[in-house]
Amino acid sequence: MTRHEKSAHFSRRNLLKAGGALVVLIGAPHAFETADAADETAAVGAKPPLTPDQLSSYLAVNADGTVSTYFGKMDMGQGLSVAIRQIVAEELDVPVKNVGISIGDTATSVNQGGASGSTGVQEGGRQMRMAAAEARRVLVEMAASKLGVPADQLTVTDGVVHGKDDAAKQISYDKLIGGQYFNVHLDWNGKYGNPLYAPGKARPKDPKDHTVVGQPVPRDDIAPKVFAQTDFVTDVKVPGMMHGRMIRPDIAGAVPVSVDEGSIKHIPSAKVVWDKGFLGVVAEKEWDAIKAAKELKVSWSNAAPPFIDQAALFDHIRSAAARKHELAGKQSGDVDAAFQSPARVIEAEYQWPFQSHACMGPACALVDIKDGHVTCWSGTQKAHFVQEGLAAILQMPRDNVRVIWTTGPGSYGRNDADDCAMDAAVLAKAAGRPVRLQYMRDQGTGWDPKAPASIHKVRAELDASGNVVAWDFLSKGFSRVDVNTNGSNPRDTMAGQTLGVALQSGDGFGVPEQSYGFANKRTAWETIAPLLDRSSPLRTAHMRDPVGPQIHFASESFMDEVAAALNMDPVEFRLRYVKDPRDLAVIKAAAEKAGWQTRPSPRKDQSGDQVSGRGIAYAQRGQTRVAVIAEVEVDRSTGRIWPRKFTVAHDCGQIINPDGVHHAIENNVVQATSRTLWEEVKFDTKNVTSVDWRTYPILEVDQAPQQVDIVLINHPEIAPSGAGEASSRPTPAAIANAVFDATGVRIRRAPLSPDYVKSALS
Repeated sequence: MTRHEKSAHFSRRNLLKAGGALVVLIGAPHAFETADAADETAAVGAKPPLTPDQLSSYLAVNADGTVSTYFGKMDMGQGLSVAIRQIVAEELDVPVKNVGISIGDTATSVNQGGASGSTGVQEGGRQMRMAAAEARRVLVEMAASKLGVPADQLTVTDGVVHGKDDAAKQISYDKLIGGQYFNVHLDWNGKYGNPLYAPGKARPKDPKDHTVVGQPVPRDDIAPKVFAQTDFVTDVKVPGMMHGRMIRPDIAGAVPVSVDEGSIKHIPSAKVVWDKGFLGVVAEKEWDAIKAAKELKVSWSNAAPPFIDQAALFDHIRSAAARKHELAGKQSGDVDAAFQSPARVIEAEYQWPFQSHACMGPACALVDIKDGHVTCWSGTQKAHFVQEGLAAILQMPRDNVRVIWTTGPGSYGRNDADDCAMDAAVLAKAAGRPVRLQYMRDQGTGWDPKAPASIHKVRAELDASGNVVAWDFLSKGFSRVDVNTNGSNPRDTMAGQTLGVALQSGDGFGVPEQSYGFANKRTAWETIAPLLDRSSPLRTAHMRDPVGPQIHFASESFMDEVAAALNMDPVEFRLRYVKDPRDLAVIKAAAEKAGWQTRPSPRKDQSGDQVSGRGIAYAQRGQTRVAVIAEVEVDRSTGRIWPRKFTVAHDCGQIINPDGVHHAIENNVVQATSRTLWEEVKFDTKNVTSVDWRTYPILEVDQAPQQVDIVLINHPEIAPSGAGEASSRPTPAAIANAVFDATGVRIRRAPLSPDYVKSALS
C-alpha cells in the first residue's frame, strides 16, 4: 500500500497528527480585549469549515512550531511551492524550512483556480501573503495578552514573539497555540478560482523589509523525484483496484454499434464498459486490460471522414465563416480611413498549426467510489474543477468527492488529465471497484485537446517619410475554448461527449499585447467552428500561453518585415514606437546584454551553406514584459536551424525567488523553441496521425540552445505578475527573425522544420 492509499482515509487534522504535529487553524471575528478572552478564543476546539472566509483554510501552526499551508493551486514543475513557502515565511517571520505546503487537495484547500494563467504567485501568492500576515497579527496580539506587553512593542524572530526592547519577554507560536484551533474571519470577495481574495485586518510587510522574499531559495522536490522517493500519479495504488483502458475509433466521430464481449472472454477478469459512444475495458491486471482493449471486436458506425485534407487547412481557415468576430486590445484612430490613400502598404499572413501537449507520458488517474464517497488521484492542473466534473458525471454531491492532485507527466494547459479522470470515474462506477486508468501513448498525443491552428493577417500603412500611420491585425482560427479550460463540466470532457451530453463550444482567441503607439490601430480576432463538434481528437483548448506564441510570431515577425522594408535596425525601429517605459527597459536590457550591433536585417556578409543571424521580439503578458533575442545557425543544405543562444530580459514585477524565475524562463524558451521548430499535429481525413514521438517530433537534447542569458528586472514596489508563460510568447518570432537575418528569406509558417525550411530557402 502506498502513502496515497492511506491518505484517502485521512482527515486534514489526522494527517497533521500523524506527522507529530497538531493543527493550528485560524478563522471568525473576535477581539483580544483581555488575556482571558484571548485564551478562550485560542481554546476553540471545533475546526472551522473549509471556506474561503476562514484563515484556517490557508494555514496552520503545528504543535512543534512548524507551519502547514494549504494551497488551492498546483505546482506543475515550476517551483511554485518554494515561492509560496517564502511568502508565508516572510510574513510569519519563520524559517522557510519550517513551512510545509499541501497542494491541490480538495479536502484541505479551497478553490484558488489551480494552475492557470501564470497566477500561482500573482493571485495565489497574494492570498497566501494576506493570510500569513493576518496569522502573524493574531499571534502577536495573543502574545501581547500573555506577556502583558503592547502589541506594537513586540516583534517576531523565527516564530518566537518577543519584546523589541526586552527579548527576555518572549513566547513561541507553538506555546501560544497549544494545538488548538483559532477562529478568525477574513473579508472574502465572494469569488472562487483565480480571483479569490480574502484579506484580514493586517497589512503585509513593506517590500523594503523583506529578508526571505527575493532570495534564491533552492527547490527541495527535485531530488526525491530523481531518486524515486516520491510517487507520481502512475504509482498510486489502492486495494482491490482494477486497471482500465479506453478504446477510440479509427474514424473520429464514429460510435460503437455492436461489441462482441465474447472476443475477450479468454482474458481473465476482463470486462467491457460500453454506454453510447463511451467504450472501455477493465481487468485485474494492467497487461490484461491492454490486451482486452486491443482484442475486443467492435463494429463502428459508418461515420463519414470528418476532417479536411491537411494540405487545405489554412485555406479552410481563411475561407470559413467566422463564428465570432471581436475587437480586442487598445484601438486608436480610424484604420479604414487611414488606408484609403496610403503612400505605401506592407502586408503579410502568418500560419500556425495544431499542436499537442505531447506530455512526457499519457494521462493517468485513479478513482475509488466507496460508501457514497469518491476519491480521485489525478495529475490535473485544476483539482477543484475536476471535483465538480466528477460530481456532475457521477450525480453525487460535490462535497462527497475528493480530488488529490498528484504529480503527473506534465501539463501547461488543458491536456488529457481531466479527460482521464472523468473516464476513470465512469469505468469505476460501472465496475463497482476502484479503477486506475492510464491512456496509451497514441491516445496521449493523438486524442488530447489541441492548441488551435490559426492564420494572422497584418498590414501597415507607411507615409512618405516612412512613418507607420496605420496598423491592422487580425487573428483567425479555431477557438482556444472549443472545450473549456478545465473539466468542471462533463460537456468539456471526452467522457461527457461520448456519453452524449449537450455541447456548448466556446469562442475565444486573442490579439497582440504590446505598447506600440500607432496613430491608427486595430486589433481583432475571429473564431471558426470546429471540424468535428463532438469527441474530436482536434478539439481545441488551452496550451501553454494560450495562443500567445502564434499571435506574437505574427505580430513581431511583421515588425521586423516593416523594419527591413525601411532598412532600419529592428531594435531601433521598435524603440521608435514602444510607449511603455517598462517595455522600453526590457528591449534595451536584452539588446545590451546580447551585445546587439545596430544594423538592418538581413546580413549581407555571408555566403555558403552555414549562415548565422540574430533576431529580437518582445511582448507583454498581462503586467509581465519580456524581450527575447535569438542567435541562430542555419544549414542551408539541410534546412536545420539551431538556436544556439538566447538572451532574455524579463520584468514580472516583484521577484519572489530569482532561481525559480530563471528556471521558468529557461523551460519556456526550450518548449517554445520546440513548438517553433518541430511541433505540428498531422492528420488525414479520418483521424489524427501524430500519435508518438516519431510522428510528433519535439526538440531533442542536441537541438537545444547552448546558452540562455537572462536579465531579471526586479520591481519590489510592483505586485508580482507571473513568469510561468510570458517568455514563451516572443520566442518563436525571435527565432524566425534570426532566420531571416541569416538567410534573407522570410518564413511565415510554423513549424520551421528542416524540410519546410529547406523548401523555403530553395
